[in-house]
Parts: sequence; C-alpha cells; structure tokens
Amino acid sequence: MEAAATSKVDVLIIGAGPAGLMLSLWMAKLGVKTRIVDKRTGKIVSGQADGFQCRTLEIFDSFGIGHKVWHEANHMHEVSFWNPDEDGKIRRHHRGPNTQPNLSRFTEAVLHQGRVESILIDTIRASASPKHPLVEIERSVMPTSLHIDESCVDDEDAYPVEVTLRHLTEEEATPTQRLSNLQDGLYRSNLAEDDTERLLANTAGVGREEKVQAKYVVGCDGAHSWVRKTLGEEYQMKGESTDAIWGVLDIIPITDFPDIRSRCMIHSAEFGAMMIIPRENKLVRVYTQLKQVSTGTGRVDRSQITPDVILETARKILSPYTLDYHYIDWWTAYQIGQRVGDRFSKHNRVFLTGDAVHTHSPKAGQGMNVSMGDTYNLGWKLGLVCKKLLQPHVLDTYELERRQIARQLIAFDQKFSKLFSGRPAKDASDEAGSSMSEFQQAFREAQLFITGVGIHYQPSILTSDSDLKGGLQGTETPSQSQVTSLAESAAHCQPGRRFASQIVLSQADARPWELQLHLPSNGRFRVVVFGGDISQATQLATVNKLGGWLQANWMTDEDPSIVDVLLVHSGPRDKIELLQDLHEVFHPFDKKLGWDYGKVFADDHGKAHKHYGVDPDRGAVVAVRPDGYIGLVTGLEAEDGWTRLQAWFGGLLRPSPSSS
Repeated sequence: MEAAATSKVDVLIIGAGPAGLMLSLWMAKLGVKTRIVDKRTGKIVSGQADGFQCRTLEIFDSFGIGHKVWHEANHMHEVSFWNPDEDGKIRRHHRGPNTQPNLSRFTEAVLHQGRVESILIDTIRASASPKHPLVEIERSVMPTSLHIDESCVDDEDAYPVEVTLRHLTEEEATPTQRLSNLQDGLYRSNLAEDDTERLLANTAGVGREEKVQAKYVVGCDGAHSWVRKTLGEEYQMKGESTDAIWGVLDIIPITDFPDIRSRCMIHSAEFGAMMIIPRENKLVRVYTQLKQVSTGTGRVDRSQITPDVILETARKILSPYTLDYHYIDWWTAYQIGQRVGDRFSKHNRVFLTGDAVHTHSPKAGQGMNVSMGDTYNLGWKLGLVCKKLLQPHVLDTYELERRQIARQLIAFDQKFSKLFSGRPAKDASDEAGSSMSEFQQAFREAQLFITGVGIHYQPSILTSDSDLKGGLQGTETPSQSQVTSLAESAAHCQPGRRFASQIVLSQADARPWELQLHLPSNGRFRVVVFGGDISQATQLATVNKLGGWLQANWMTDEDPSIVDVLLVHSGPRDKIELLQDLHEVFHPFDKKLGWDYGKVFADDHGKAHKHYGVDPDRGAVVAVRPDGYIGLVTGLEAEDGWTRLQAWFGGLLRPSPSSS
C-alpha cells in the first residue's frame, strides 16, 4: 500500500445521499473548502425515497431548483381512504385533499431520489467560481479511522479531526443485487446487514489511503452510519423495531382499481394494509404489508421476500380489483422501527445528520425531507462559521433544534405506523383493532408536521421568543437569548417558525412576487421591514431613520453584506418615489449595476400586512435567519426595534473588520 498522503479541508462530508448533497450545496454556495465522499460507485438511478413535502420544495426554490423538481414531479392533490365494509370487501370510505389548502404555494410532490440527486449535483457544480472552489462528489471512497484532537477543538483555526480515507475499486464499492436483471434497494434497507466491516476487512492493505485533516466532519452516511459507530456507545440510537414487514414495488400498473392515480391508504379485512403513491412517468409505488414474512421480533429471512411475493399480497388486499404489471422499475422491503440518538454532535466538530441519527418508517414521506432538513439547518451555520461571519457557539443550536424535530418525528411515526399496520376494528367495541376514523384523523391533524411548514424551533440565541423574562438584561448564552420579541408588532410571525410567503408587488414595475423568492438561500440574514403607510410623512421618516441605522450598524462594504434589507409598505404605490423618497439602504447602489430596484414592495390592499399580523399604522420589523426561519420580531421605533436588533445580531454575528 502507498504511503498515505495528507491534506486539509474545512468540511469533510461522509455520505453523498440527499442529506450530504444538501450540505454540499450550502458549502458550494458559501465558498467553503469541502470534500464529500461516498463508499458506493454511483448515484441512485431508480427507487429509494421519492416524496417531497411542501417545506422541502420551498427550500429547493430558495436555491433556484424548485421549478425543476416541480416540473418533473407528480403532484399529489388528493388522498383516498379505503376500508373493508361489513362483507369484508374494500370500499372507498373517504376522499380529501392530500395537503391542507393554503399551507404553502406547493403541494406534496413525488420524484425519484436519483433524479433529485442529479439536480442537486448539477447545482453544486454550477456554484463553482474563482471565489467558490468546486465541490466534487468522490465515489468509491470510504473512511477507515477518525480521531479528534481534543486539545485544540476550541481553536477555530485548527483542524482537529483527522480521517483516514480508503479508495475502493468499482467492484468493491458496488452492492450485491438479489436479482441480476432488476435493481433493488435491499442493500440499503434496515433488513440488510451493514457491509462496512466486510469492506474494510477485504480491502485492508490493498486500496490507496490518504489522511484528511478537517475543521469539521459531518456524517450523512445513513442508518448504518460508520461515523456514529466511531464516535462511541453514547452516540448509538435508541428505540425499537416492530414485527411489521413491508414490501415496496415501483411499477407501471395494469389494474381496474379506480384510484390508482391518487394517493391511497387501504386496509383489508384479512390481508393487511397497503399504500399507493402515484409517481412520475406513469409509475406507481405500492407499499404492501407482508404479514406472511413477519417473524415476531426475530431476524427476517430476506430470501422469502421477492417482487412476486409483494405483488401477490397486494392482489389479495386489492381484491376484488385486479393488479398486474409488465414493467417493474425497482423493489425493496423494510422492517418498521423507530430509533433516535441523544447526541447529534461531538465538540461541535463532528456532526450526525439524517438517518445516521434518526430512523423510522417511510410511509409518511418524511425520511428524505427530515434528513435534508437537518443539513439545511446545519449548512448555513457551518458555512458562516467557516467564513468567520458567525460566532462559533451558534453551532450549539443544530443539536438543540434538530433533535427536537427528530423526537417529534419518532412520536408521530410510532402512532401513524401502529394505526396503519394494525388490523381494522370491526366495530366500536373491537379494542384490539385499529380505528379507521382515528387513522384518518391522525393523518389530518399531522398535516402541519408532515408538510414541514409547522416546524417550530424552540427559543435559543437564534430564536427570540416573546415571553422570555429579563428583557434586554443579562448575558446571552448559546442556548438562550436574552432578547425578547415584541409579538404584538407582527402577531402572525412567530419566532422559530418559517417566514411564510405572501404575494406583493414590486415598487419598481408592479410585478407580483412571492415574497419568499426574495429570501434566497445565500447565507444572508434578512431584515424585513413592514413600513405601513409610508405615504404619510411621519411613517416615512420612521422607516428612513431605521434604514439609516441599519446601514450604519449592520451593512458592510463587502459584497454581499451578511445582512440584507427588504421593505414592504402598505401605502399607495403611485404616491411613493423609490429613489427620491426612500433611504439608500432600500435601493443600494452598485458602480457597475446601478440602483437595486428589487428590495421595495407594495402591499396590494394591505393583504400582506394583515397576513403577517402587522398594524399598517405602526409597522414592524421581522428578522429572518438565512434558512428562512423567523429569529426576532420587533417594532420600527428606535426604543423598541433598534435596541433589540442590535442585541440580537450582536449575539450572532462577528464584528466586521470595517466596524472594529
């Protein structure tokens, strides 16, 4: 074996699935020196995860790729519930919206994981520039050792994590398929044994090795996470598995079942449950409960599970309707279980994300979404710390915020899976069976969580709630800000929740815009100023004074500034002259590009002010984090707004060289 070469990198990402690629996209956008490695030979070409919830599509849109996914995906607008009647035959019991109306400009959509990975990879490559080095996905590379030098973890310029990487041959890195003529996902399923130790043993002393010294390492390497296991026992996930086994087929169905192009939740009297997910390109995903291969809490014999077994079970559940196929794209099987780790990071130098730190069943369409949500949350924090724009203790909020979401996910999945996998109750007195009415209600009530738009991060240095005690007094800590929000300023903007979108009109040309589209994921904090009716002289003066203070205190000469300012006003658009009436912070000037006309918006008939809970006579300020979540709500006036903004930003951002 060749002597191991040594290199340095700011961020080393292990695992190039959706979570790893989302993190890589942040690093590429922010210009952070990054490597991403994966032990497999190539990206996924079929199967695996496929559901994209509303919040995930909003996040894609903030990176400029939402339209690509939305255009190619199948949109699921409706869900049908089928249950057995008194004769044991399945009947449509209820039909309703798959996504609660008015939660988002998107609805749940379905597109196979491999296509989305390709879109992410293309966007990562397109982000390269002279200032932003290319982040290239390195395949057939696996880690063999990880060591943290704890003597220098508090030195932000140090590279305290050393990882040894081994390069594999294509044959070594290619997973074994059960059937030679058909792709399956069993090697990624929780029914499969982890092949990492076997790979390490078989390639010892053979493959080329190198050492990488990193400031930060992020484990995005799935349920069998090597990174998690390397960190030690205290990082292992806790939870349990049930005896419920489910099979999955991606097929173009030949069937007389009337709702085959709608999302369906089907319970049969005797043969178990089934879910139908209509996909792109005429494909349909069929989830089928395999009662005949469930073996208590013992190990499942995977040889019993084949596409034919899954199809036969699906036919029994759908009877009297028929089901067949000529084309099958992919198949797999999995065992329902819920597990979550207590710790998501070590010394804020090694982080765990996605399936590496929480696992659950896939039927609610949460796995890929929550995994990418982890790295979307972590990515901007890590990137801005590496760029020395954000104070390092902000990294504490990753575990604080995402562990909370993981635990909520596990609690939801336990309830949902139990109701879905249970035998339908024959009547109200059948306590051993699952209530189908309760199942439907659980699905409806969980919409805010399922879609991702209901995520509510708890108070922290990033999220200033309105009921904290102490006002502006005391010392900020990483877990708790001493800055309080003025909830009454924008009653419907709750710190910790995403900044929802509303349609506003460009002051410059009257074009309607979704306001969220002006909060792209580029690492910038936003100060959204709701100016009220600035055709009134006193209100205009208040807004301009705020603009002057923002420019003097938080805007820098660097391009782009870490703080961006938007103005939404409720005054008559034709009464406002953009360049003459408003402070320059609302239309900054560039020597090559001229004035920026894209930062001031008119609120048509005051609808946005009403939606956000802002009194047009008083206005408000909403500070939004780089991930689109509200951090602080306050007023326009100096005694309310300026002081709180100063304290909030002061606890997060480092002083710029020009201001120090």
